[in-house]
Amino acid sequence: METVTVNALGEQCPIPVVKAAKALGELAGPGTLEVHVDNEIAVQNVTRLASGKGLPSSCERLDGQHFVVRITVDAPLSAPEEELPVCAPDARGDFVVAVGSACMGSGDDELGKTLMKGFLFALTQLRPLPDTVIFYNGGAALTTEGSASLEDLRTLEAQGVTIMTCGTCLNYYGLTERLAVGSVSNMYTIAETLAGAGKVIRP
Repeated sequence: METVTVNALGEQCPIPVVKAAKALGELAGPGTLEVHVDNEIAVQNVTRLASGKGLPSSCERLDGQHFVVRITVDAPLSAPEEELPVCAPDARGDFVVAVGSACMGSGDDELGKTLMKGFLFALTQLRPLPDTVIFYNGGAALTTEGSASLEDLRTLEAQGVTIMTCGTCLNYYGLTERLAVGSVSNMYTIAETLAGAGKVIRP
């Protein structure tokens, strides 16, 4: 399968999404398009382009403000001749998600874990996206190595969503060295973030 790389680093919208649309139309067959950008708005719009064409995509933060959006193409696509993709505003909304457990709801824990995994995936599909997702107590395990939700959380992070995990909780459960997405936070920052949110959602 062919892999095509588009370098849109330093480019502002609509250039990254226009370059991505052109490259998709030029793919000779099944392959992968990798679009490198350096801002969350570009990530959101390139991802939106893929979704609009019914193509699966994933996003990854390589370092700092360097992101790569990967779009999988199963068959050649024709490039649009007149209608060019347009930029959408920042997809993040004024709400915070606070996750205090690895399970969603009470009752059977295995069901609760399945529900939580589904919930975190659903967040990646929401518009607007949450501004921040906070993990504390048992929820801290969801941001560490081995978590079934890492890919979804990395997708959120790549689109500008802040992922923070309580440092005290990571330390208590012996998970500090296993944090795999987002950053370690403290209770003051967590309280400040919750207090400043337009709405707080607790699954």
